[in-house]
Amino acid sequence: MSSQFSYKAINLELKDNGVWVLTIQRPEALNALNQQVLNDMADALRQIGEMPYESTRALVITGAGEKAFVAGADIKELADLNVEHAKLFAQRGQSIFHELNLLKIPVIAAVNGFALGGGLELALGCDFIFASENAKFGLPEVSLGLIPGFGGTVRLARAVGIRKARELTYTGDMVTAAEALQLGLVNKVVPQAELMNTVMKTVGTILSRGPIAVAAAKKSINQAYELDVEEAQKVEAGHFAELFATEDVREGTRAFVEKRKPAFKGI
Repeated sequence: MSSQFSYKAINLELKDNGVWVLTIQRPEALNALNQQVLNDMADALRQIGEMPYESTRALVITGAGEKAFVAGADIKELADLNVEHAKLFAQRGQSIFHELNLLKIPVIAAVNGFALGGGLELALGCDFIFASENAKFGLPEVSLGLIPGFGGTVRLARAVGIRKARELTYTGDMVTAAEALQLGLVNKVVPQAELMNTVMKTVGTILSRGPIAVAAAKKSINQAYELDVEEAQKVEAGHFAELFATEDVREGTRAFVEKRKPAFKGI
């Protein structure tokens, strides 16, 4: 299997231990999302989703250059849309970002600069966000007479609470990385030079855990989040019980009793 796949607007590269890094490669346009980026991302995520466990353990998404993660959608393309095409464009972006939730592996956003509009929506579609100190976050669509269309009005409120989400969406204002950390929008803020190493260190910790268990935890959190407590706990109990059909549970519990590190195999 190739360790690198080149598309027109993104790059997909295999690092150690089945960790893939997807980089948006439009630094001249601050990595703005256009149809080509969306098409490339759809192909890349489908490719990752079809890979066996041994070949894919985690996905990190970032942007090329030092200025931007993704600075939004390509305004030149937006300007030419009519009502019908605008709806299709929004649904396309929503569908691709939703695929990040459906992947069994953890997906981490490494935000290395501006994450605005579609860029923030992409980061919100990931399991969690690490940011560099120079990162800025916002949904500035109202300044164009628009609203977010790739899930921003849905996911931001879930991330920071409905009142703060309203303020940020109505004003279109940006927040700094430090403010985003305080809001709970991002998990960690580090100097830009340390961003990828910090992400990879956390990924390494995740990879030392049971991979089927991590996948089940992701699925349970995503499914249960919108349910009331009673129904959500039923979902959790189901995923918990299913893990007892795996070899990893036997290995993990035996290793604990035998006071050794587990050797998980993802089966």
